[in-house]
Amino acid sequence: MSAAEVAPGGQQVPVRVRRPMPARFFRSELLLIFGRRRNWVGGLILISVPVILAIAVRASPPGGGESAPFLDRITGNGLFVALAALVLEMPLFLPIAVAAIAGDSLAGEANLGTLRYLLAVPVDRARLVLVKLGGIAVFTVAATFLVAGVGALLGLALFGGGPLVTLSGSTVPFGEGAGRLLLICGYVALCMVALGAIGLFISSLTEQPIAATTATLIVALASQIMDQIPQLSAIGPYLPTHHWLAFGDLLRDPIGYDGVRPGAASALVYLAVFGTAAWARFAGRDVGS
Repeated sequence: MSAAEVAPGGQQVPVRVRRPMPARFFRSELLLIFGRRRNWVGGLILISVPVILAIAVRASPPGGGESAPFLDRITGNGLFVALAALVLEMPLFLPIAVAAIAGDSLAGEANLGTLRYLLAVPVDRARLVLVKLGGIAVFTVAATFLVAGVGALLGLALFGGGPLVTLSGSTVPFGEGAGRLLLICGYVALCMVALGAIGLFISSLTEQPIAATTATLIVALASQIMDQIPQLSAIGPYLPTHHWLAFGDLLRDPIGYDGVRPGAASALVYLAVFGTAAWARFAGRDVGS
Protein backbone atom coordinates (compact mmCIF):
# COMPACT_ATOMS: atom_id res chain seq x y z
CA MET A 1 0.00 0.00 0.00
CA SER A 2 1.27 3.44 -0.81
CA ALA A 3 0.38 7.04 -0.24
CA ALA A 4 1.43 10.17 -2.10
CA GLU A 5 3.20 13.32 -1.07
CA VAL A 6 3.76 16.49 -3.06
CA ALA A 7 7.32 17.11 -4.30
CA PRO A 8 8.80 20.64 -4.47
CA GLY A 9 7.95 20.80 -8.18
CA GLY A 10 4.30 20.07 -7.54
CA GLN A 11 4.53 16.44 -8.70
CA GLN A 12 3.01 13.73 -6.57
CA VAL A 13 5.54 11.12 -5.51
CA PRO A 14 4.26 7.78 -4.20
CA VAL A 15 5.46 6.97 -0.72
CA ARG A 16 5.45 3.34 0.40
CA VAL A 17 3.91 2.81 3.81
CA ARG A 18 5.84 0.24 5.79
CA ARG A 19 3.86 -2.70 7.04
CA PRO A 20 4.62 -3.91 10.54
CA MET A 21 6.89 -6.94 10.65
CA PRO A 22 4.98 -10.18 11.38
CA ALA A 23 7.20 -11.04 14.36
CA ARG A 24 6.77 -7.58 15.86
CA PHE A 25 3.02 -7.71 15.28
CA PHE A 26 2.82 -11.12 16.95
CA ARG A 27 4.91 -9.96 19.93
CA SER A 28 2.57 -7.01 20.31
CA GLU A 29 -0.41 -9.36 20.41
CA LEU A 30 1.24 -11.55 23.07
CA LEU A 31 2.06 -8.49 25.17
CA LEU A 32 -1.56 -7.43 24.89
CA ILE A 33 -2.79 -10.83 26.08
CA PHE A 34 -0.28 -11.50 28.85
CA GLY A 35 -0.05 -7.90 29.96
CA ARG A 36 -3.65 -7.59 31.08
CA ARG A 37 -4.30 -7.91 34.78
CA ARG A 38 -7.56 -9.76 34.25
CA ASN A 39 -5.69 -12.52 32.42
CA TRP A 40 -3.23 -12.78 35.30
CA VAL A 41 -6.19 -13.09 37.67
CA GLY A 42 -7.60 -15.79 35.41
CA GLY A 43 -4.29 -17.62 35.59
CA LEU A 44 -4.34 -17.49 39.39
CA ILE A 45 -7.84 -18.98 39.35
CA LEU A 46 -6.65 -21.79 37.08
CA ILE A 47 -3.73 -22.74 39.32
CA SER A 48 -5.92 -22.57 42.43
CA VAL A 49 -7.53 -25.86 41.38
CA PRO A 50 -4.39 -28.04 41.60
CA VAL A 51 -3.32 -26.19 44.76
CA ILE A 52 -6.64 -26.79 46.52
CA LEU A 53 -6.72 -30.38 45.22
CA ALA A 54 -3.24 -31.22 46.48
CA ILE A 55 -3.82 -29.65 49.90
CA ALA A 56 -7.20 -31.36 50.28
CA VAL A 57 -5.81 -34.80 49.42
CA ARG A 58 -2.85 -34.24 51.73
CA ALA A 59 -5.15 -33.30 54.59
CA SER A 60 -7.62 -36.11 53.93
CA PRO A 61 -6.36 -38.94 51.68
CA PRO A 62 -9.14 -40.46 49.53
CA GLY A 63 -10.52 -43.89 50.27
CA GLY A 64 -10.83 -46.76 47.85
CA GLY A 65 -14.35 -45.78 46.85
CA GLU A 66 -13.45 -42.40 45.38
CA SER A 67 -14.92 -41.98 41.89
CA ALA A 68 -13.09 -38.87 40.66
CA PRO A 69 -10.58 -39.86 37.96
CA PHE A 70 -6.99 -40.18 39.21
CA LEU A 71 -7.94 -38.90 42.69
CA ASP A 72 -7.20 -42.18 44.46
CA ARG A 73 -3.77 -42.38 42.75
CA ILE A 74 -2.45 -39.01 43.92
CA THR A 75 -0.92 -40.28 47.14
CA GLY A 76 1.09 -42.87 45.19
CA ASN A 77 2.59 -40.40 42.72
CA GLY A 78 2.42 -36.61 42.75
CA LEU A 79 2.13 -36.44 38.94
CA PHE A 80 -1.49 -37.48 39.32
CA VAL A 81 -2.26 -34.08 40.90
CA ALA A 82 -1.61 -32.54 37.48
CA LEU A 83 -3.74 -35.17 35.73
CA ALA A 84 -6.63 -34.84 38.17
CA ALA A 85 -6.48 -31.04 37.90
CA LEU A 86 -6.75 -31.22 34.10
CA VAL A 87 -9.75 -33.54 34.38
CA LEU A 88 -11.44 -31.13 36.79
CA GLU A 89 -10.69 -28.01 34.73
CA MET A 90 -11.47 -29.22 31.22
CA PRO A 91 -15.28 -29.11 31.51
CA LEU A 92 -15.46 -25.46 32.67
CA PHE A 93 -12.42 -23.53 33.88
CA LEU A 94 -10.15 -23.98 30.86
CA PRO A 95 -13.03 -23.30 28.40
CA ILE A 96 -13.86 -20.10 30.29
CA ALA A 97 -10.25 -18.92 30.03
CA VAL A 98 -10.03 -19.76 26.31
CA ALA A 99 -13.46 -18.26 25.57
CA ALA A 100 -12.47 -15.00 27.27
CA ILE A 101 -9.33 -14.62 25.14
CA ALA A 102 -10.94 -15.76 21.88
CA GLY A 103 -14.09 -13.70 22.36
CA ASP A 104 -12.04 -10.58 22.98
CA SER A 105 -9.68 -11.13 20.03
CA LEU A 106 -11.55 -9.27 17.28
CA ALA A 107 -14.67 -8.07 19.05
CA GLY A 108 -12.59 -6.41 21.75
CA GLU A 109 -10.63 -4.41 19.16
CA ALA A 110 -13.87 -3.36 17.46
CA ASN A 111 -15.49 -2.44 20.77
CA LEU A 112 -12.57 -0.21 21.76
CA GLY A 113 -12.51 1.42 18.34
CA THR A 114 -8.94 0.29 17.64
CA LEU A 115 -9.70 -2.22 14.91
CA ARG A 116 -10.21 0.37 12.17
CA TYR A 117 -6.98 2.14 13.09
CA LEU A 118 -5.14 -1.16 13.28
CA LEU A 119 -6.18 -1.99 9.74
CA ALA A 120 -5.11 1.47 8.61
CA VAL A 121 -1.47 0.83 9.62
CA PRO A 122 -1.93 -1.04 7.19
CA VAL A 123 -2.27 -4.66 8.31
CA ASP A 124 -3.44 -7.38 5.98
CA ARG A 125 -6.69 -8.87 7.29
CA ALA A 126 -5.57 -12.44 6.78
CA ARG A 127 -2.40 -11.69 8.74
CA LEU A 128 -4.44 -10.09 11.51
CA VAL A 129 -6.66 -13.14 11.85
CA LEU A 130 -3.61 -15.42 11.83
CA VAL A 131 -1.91 -13.36 14.53
CA LYS A 132 -5.05 -13.39 16.66
CA LEU A 133 -5.35 -17.16 16.28
CA GLY A 134 -1.66 -17.55 17.11
CA GLY A 135 -2.11 -15.47 20.25
CA ILE A 136 -5.04 -17.63 21.32
CA ALA A 137 -2.96 -20.76 20.73
CA VAL A 138 0.00 -19.49 22.77
CA PHE A 139 -2.25 -18.48 25.65
CA THR A 140 -4.04 -21.84 25.57
CA VAL A 141 -0.79 -23.81 25.62
CA ALA A 142 0.55 -21.62 28.43
CA ALA A 143 -2.63 -22.03 30.49
CA THR A 144 -2.65 -25.82 30.05
CA PHE A 145 0.99 -26.27 30.97
CA LEU A 146 0.61 -23.82 33.86
CA VAL A 147 -2.13 -25.95 35.44
CA ALA A 148 -0.21 -29.17 34.87
CA GLY A 149 3.13 -27.70 35.94
CA VAL A 150 1.85 -26.29 39.21
CA GLY A 151 -0.01 -29.53 39.91
CA ALA A 152 3.01 -31.70 39.17
CA LEU A 153 5.46 -29.61 41.22
CA LEU A 154 3.15 -29.36 44.21
CA GLY A 155 2.19 -33.01 43.93
CA LEU A 156 5.79 -34.16 43.84
CA ALA A 157 6.61 -31.96 46.81
CA LEU A 158 3.73 -33.37 48.90
CA PHE A 159 3.51 -36.97 47.71
CA GLY A 160 6.80 -37.75 45.98
CA GLY A 161 7.40 -39.35 42.61
CA GLY A 162 8.74 -42.71 41.61
CA PRO A 163 7.35 -45.13 39.02
CA LEU A 164 3.93 -44.23 37.64
CA VAL A 165 1.14 -46.79 37.75
CA THR A 166 -0.69 -46.85 34.40
CA LEU A 167 -4.40 -47.40 33.94
CA SER A 168 -3.51 -50.91 32.75
CA GLY A 169 -2.04 -51.73 36.16
CA SER A 170 1.60 -51.86 35.08
CA THR A 171 4.26 -49.36 36.10
CA VAL A 172 6.52 -47.16 33.99
CA PRO A 173 9.64 -45.26 35.07
CA PHE A 174 9.20 -41.74 36.39
CA GLY A 175 10.80 -40.20 33.29
CA GLU A 176 8.39 -41.97 30.98
CA GLY A 177 5.50 -40.96 33.22
CA ALA A 178 6.56 -37.31 33.00
CA GLY A 179 6.81 -37.68 29.22
CA ARG A 180 3.27 -39.01 29.06
CA LEU A 181 2.10 -36.03 31.11
CA LEU A 182 3.64 -33.73 28.49
CA LEU A 183 1.81 -35.64 25.74
CA ILE A 184 -1.44 -35.25 27.64
CA CYS A 185 -0.84 -31.51 28.03
CA GLY A 186 -0.24 -31.23 24.30
CA TYR A 187 -3.48 -33.09 23.54
CA VAL A 188 -5.51 -30.98 25.97
CA ALA A 189 -4.01 -27.79 24.55
CA LEU A 190 -4.92 -28.86 20.99
CA CYS A 191 -8.53 -29.46 22.03
CA MET A 192 -8.66 -26.04 23.69
CA VAL A 193 -7.10 -24.31 20.66
CA ALA A 194 -9.90 -25.79 18.55
CA LEU A 195 -12.39 -24.17 20.92
CA GLY A 196 -10.41 -20.96 20.58
CA ALA A 197 -10.86 -21.10 16.79
CA ILE A 198 -14.61 -21.36 17.30
CA GLY A 199 -14.42 -18.36 19.61
CA LEU A 200 -12.39 -16.41 17.06
CA PHE A 201 -15.07 -16.99 14.43
CA ILE A 202 -17.80 -15.88 16.83
CA SER A 203 -15.71 -12.84 17.71
CA SER A 204 -15.66 -11.88 14.03
CA LEU A 205 -19.47 -11.72 14.03
CA THR A 206 -19.92 -9.09 16.72
CA GLU A 207 -18.41 -5.99 18.29
CA GLN A 208 -19.30 -7.06 21.83
CA PRO A 209 -16.53 -9.17 23.43
CA ILE A 210 -18.75 -10.26 26.33
CA ALA A 211 -21.32 -11.61 23.87
CA ALA A 212 -18.62 -13.47 21.93
CA THR A 213 -17.14 -14.92 25.12
CA THR A 214 -20.56 -16.02 26.37
CA ALA A 215 -21.49 -17.59 23.04
CA THR A 216 -18.21 -19.52 22.88
CA LEU A 217 -18.73 -20.86 26.38
CA ILE A 218 -22.32 -21.81 25.54
CA VAL A 219 -21.03 -23.80 22.57
CA ALA A 220 -18.65 -25.73 24.85
CA LEU A 221 -21.26 -26.40 27.53
CA ALA A 222 -24.03 -27.26 25.06
CA SER A 223 -21.70 -29.72 23.33
CA GLN A 224 -20.93 -31.44 26.63
CA ILE A 225 -24.63 -31.62 27.54
CA MET A 226 -25.63 -33.05 24.16
CA ASP A 227 -22.83 -35.59 24.43
CA GLN A 228 -24.51 -36.99 27.56
CA ILE A 229 -27.93 -37.49 25.93
CA PRO A 230 -28.27 -41.08 24.65
CA GLN A 231 -30.77 -40.04 21.96
CA LEU A 232 -28.08 -37.84 20.42
CA SER A 233 -25.36 -40.49 20.41
CA ALA A 234 -25.27 -40.45 16.60
CA ILE A 235 -23.84 -36.94 16.55
CA GLY A 236 -21.70 -37.41 19.65
CA PRO A 237 -18.41 -38.18 17.83
CA TYR A 238 -18.76 -34.98 15.82
CA LEU A 239 -19.19 -32.67 18.80
CA PRO A 240 -16.16 -30.51 19.63
CA THR A 241 -15.98 -31.75 23.23
CA HIS A 242 -16.62 -35.45 22.64
CA HIS A 243 -12.96 -36.52 22.74
CA TRP A 244 -11.70 -34.06 25.36
CA LEU A 245 -11.13 -36.66 28.06
CA ALA A 246 -9.74 -39.32 25.73
CA PHE A 247 -6.22 -38.55 26.99
CA GLY A 248 -6.62 -41.41 29.47
CA ASP A 249 -5.47 -43.64 26.60
CA LEU A 250 -2.02 -42.09 26.93
CA LEU A 251 -1.77 -43.59 30.41
CA ARG A 252 -2.28 -47.16 29.27
CA ASP A 253 0.43 -49.73 28.69
CA PRO A 254 0.97 -49.87 25.80
CA ILE A 255 -0.30 -46.44 24.87
CA GLY A 256 -3.72 -46.57 23.23
CA TYR A 257 -4.76 -44.30 20.38
CA ASP A 258 -8.39 -45.34 19.87
CA GLY A 259 -9.65 -42.14 21.47
CA VAL A 260 -6.69 -39.80 21.09
CA ARG A 261 -6.29 -40.19 17.32
CA PRO A 262 -9.90 -39.23 16.41
CA GLY A 263 -9.79 -36.57 19.12
CA ALA A 264 -6.73 -34.92 17.60
CA ALA A 265 -8.22 -35.22 14.10
CA SER A 266 -11.48 -33.65 15.28
CA ALA A 267 -9.62 -30.76 16.92
CA LEU A 268 -7.58 -30.11 13.77
CA VAL A 269 -10.72 -30.12 11.63
CA TYR A 270 -12.49 -27.64 13.92
CA LEU A 271 -9.35 -25.51 13.99
CA ALA A 272 -9.11 -25.45 10.19
CA VAL A 273 -12.83 -24.95 9.53
CA PHE A 274 -13.46 -22.18 12.02
CA GLY A 275 -10.10 -20.52 11.49
CA THR A 276 -10.93 -20.32 7.78
CA ALA A 277 -14.48 -19.18 8.55
CA ALA A 278 -13.13 -16.39 10.76
CA TRP A 279 -10.84 -15.24 7.96
CA ALA A 280 -13.64 -15.41 5.38
CA ARG A 281 -16.03 -13.48 7.59
CA PHE A 282 -13.50 -10.85 8.63
CA ALA A 283 -12.12 -10.40 5.12
CA GLY A 284 -15.50 -9.23 3.87
CA ARG A 285 -16.55 -7.37 6.99
CA ASP A 286 -17.13 -3.63 6.88
CA VAL A 287 -15.19 -2.35 9.87
CA GLY A 288 -16.78 0.85 11.10
CA SER A 289 -15.30 1.07 14.57
